[in-house]
Order: sequence, then C-alpha cells, then structure tokens
Amino acid sequence: MDAAQPFPTRREIDVWITAVLAGTRTRDEADRWAAQWHRASAGGVEDEVAWWALDLLHGIDMPAGPDGTFIHDDDQVRQWLSEFRRRCGLTPLR
Repeated sequence: MDAAQPFPTRREIDVWITAVLAGTRTRDEADRWAAQWHRASAGGVEDEVAWWALDLLHGIDMPAGPDGTFIHDDDQVRQWLSEFRRRCGLTPLR
C-alpha cells in the first residue's frame, strides 16, 4: 500500500460492494481495489469492521469453475453487505 493511500472509509467500502451488486463495477475491479490494503499490514488500522469487509472484497472474483460462476454468488454478497451495515451500526467509529 502506498503510504499516501489512506485506508478506505466505511462509506467507500459500502459503495464498492453496492456497485458490484448493481453491475457498475466488476468483481475483478473490486478485488483489485481491496487488494491494495489486503497486502499491507493491518497494524495501525483500528476499524475492524472495515478490515473485515475489505477481506471479503479481496477474493470476491474467485471462480467456482470454468462456467463463469463465482464461489461467492450475488446472494452471498448481499448478505455481506447487510452484515457490514449491521456491524457498522453496532460498532460506530471513534
């Protein structure tokens, strides 16, 4: 991760997950975006909810097989988004 690249906000993460579901961003784009921070150490990142969601986004494009389906289908991604929003409400930022 570039030192100048700030850790994404919860809002940015929500936008990316929503965009994948809407089809305005590809799963590959979301995976690459999340990978920027996934490769970096979690040290110093205090927002465990955001880290949890980035971990899910990194790998969202994993294929289930040669037929073009994904290990994590849209229903599961919707569940992630719902859980992310629930966790955001339970764990407000400091």
